[in-house]
Amino acid sequence: MLETVSSEKECKIYRIETDAECTSEEYIATTPGTRAICNDSALAGVDYTLALKNSCSDILKGLKTSGVLNMDEKDTIVFNVLRGGLNFGLREALASAYDWNRHGSAFISAQRVRKSRNSEEWHITESHYKKVYVPDNAWVVIGDVVATGTSLEYAMQELSRAVEQSGSQLKGILFFTYGGRRSGEIISRTDKICRDRFPAYEKSVLVYLEGCFEVPGSATPLSIKITGTDLIRYQSLLAPEFIDSQYEDPAYPLERCAIYDAGSRAFWLPEYLADVHSYWTQTKNLAEKMSFCDLLKERMPRLDCERFGKVDLRELCDRQISKIAELMD
Repeated sequence: MLETVSSEKECKIYRIETDAECTSEEYIATTPGTRAICNDSALAGVDYTLALKNSCSDILKGLKTSGVLNMDEKDTIVFNVLRGGLNFGLREALASAYDWNRHGSAFISAQRVRKSRNSEEWHITESHYKKVYVPDNAWVVIGDVVATGTSLEYAMQELSRAVEQSGSQLKGILFFTYGGRRSGEIISRTDKICRDRFPAYEKSVLVYLEGCFEVPGSATPLSIKITGTDLIRYQSLLAPEFIDSQYEDPAYPLERCAIYDAGSRAFWLPEYLADVHSYWTQTKNLAEKMSFCDLLKERMPRLDCERFGKVDLRELCDRQISKIAELMD
């Protein structure tokens, strides 16, 4: 299901086999930085965004040397979906990877909220800000975290509208994501639309960071979850290196989400740290009736619990709570 297309010390890229109806290209990229982001919830703030930017730079290099991408500096624009897109640092990542300076940036706002308190349906609010520029023959580079895909769908519609209104041509889309299957569905559908509308269109490239993660619903058998939001390890398509990295620390495979809230993780740590602290506190409560192996089997059953040795779940939770509490002081 995964085919290696690039293998460097700092970055490995796998092609995902897709069905015949999918005209876009899908990849999983794994780097030390993107693994650290998923595994260590204490990696936050500027350190987190730098790790993500540097990882995207390494992936961009791998995509070019492997022949997946061949973009031109003056035709490339970074399309930032506020605020999640700012996490990826793609303007600087392109400059670092390719020694570029002249590529542009565009911005739109898109904040999703549930239609009602307990609803599994979402809609877009705060979508008024737009500052969009489109080169004559545009390669568009985007990054965002995708769970339900509400913001991505809106962004793709706005992108297509902006290109048509400017009279430009769209040559391709490169999308980086910590995300789930909705990313692929939306990019594939966008690819078909762009091929029909823009004669110069070449390809759509979707890069999942570390894996195509599952998003829990009401029926997902997890003790702790946020439906329509969390990116979970359970039953996900993951890079082999990411799976191996779970054995480095017993806390890694138990994290509630691969990324948590990306916006607050980057730009407002009190909110982010409170979320992580709350999760590990809830997990400590589970330790009254569950062992580490019980919870591991629930959250990432493909792993071998014996490889972790003897792990006391309560002590592990206390360690994580203390680590996050230090950052909250």
